[in-house]
Amino acid sequence: MATTLLVVDDDDEIRELLCDYLSDAGYQVLAAANGEQMRQHLAAQPVRLVVLDLMLPGEDGLSLCRQLQAQPELAVIMLSAKGSTFDRIIGLEVGADDYLSKPFEPRELIARIKAVLRRQQRPELRHSTVPHQPRHFAGFHLDPIKRVLTCPDGEALSLPRSDYRVLCELLEANNRVVSRDHLTRSAFGRDHLPDDRSVDMCVSRLRQYLRKAPDAAAQILTIRNEGYLLSLERSGAGA
Repeated sequence: MATTLLVVDDDDEIRELLCDYLSDAGYQVLAAANGEQMRQHLAAQPVRLVVLDLMLPGEDGLSLCRQLQAQPELAVIMLSAKGSTFDRIIGLEVGADDYLSKPFEPRELIARIKAVLRRQQRPELRHSTVPHQPRHFAGFHLDPIKRVLTCPDGEALSLPRSDYRVLCELLEANNRVVSRDHLTRSAFGRDHLPDDRSVDMCVSRLRQYLRKAPDAAAQILTIRNEGYLLSLERSGAGA
């Protein structure tokens, strides 16, 4: 059966063009002009990936993307006429699997969709180290089902998919350096590019969370020209 995609865009012409192009590429495509129509489609049938426009009337794409985080197996590619690095970072921060600036080549959108879907289909590209049991380290508790990180002070933080995947990779590396290339493939399903700061932003947010560890028991270190290393005190590391 063809993979089902959902295009959410309030511009009738753009939405129709995207649906036609994706259908020609072999996908089953649903269309929605707003958040309400999006939720109706998702409730009616399984969808693998949502192509979500950022600038929507009423509920915008960022708000809808946050809602979609409740469905961990549903991927999101965000589209926006705002092409600044800041806007791309915000889109990824709320949980989008990828971000594409308008105008774009339709072939590039197809390539991004395939990359994200490959991660879902192939465990080694998707995430080979997702824990099946809760993880405890340095006073933190990581819930793999809800993607919630509970801090030593009791604060519960809901992690975007990308942040969660990066943290899992660093934890499973067990005091070894993890390259940016590996983290980018694990978190976003694509190769790392020289100007790609997506993983760096994930690490920056995780560092803020880990500052809640007592006596700096958990720190993400930058290893020059190699990548990142999660340093844990032995007494705080737990499986």
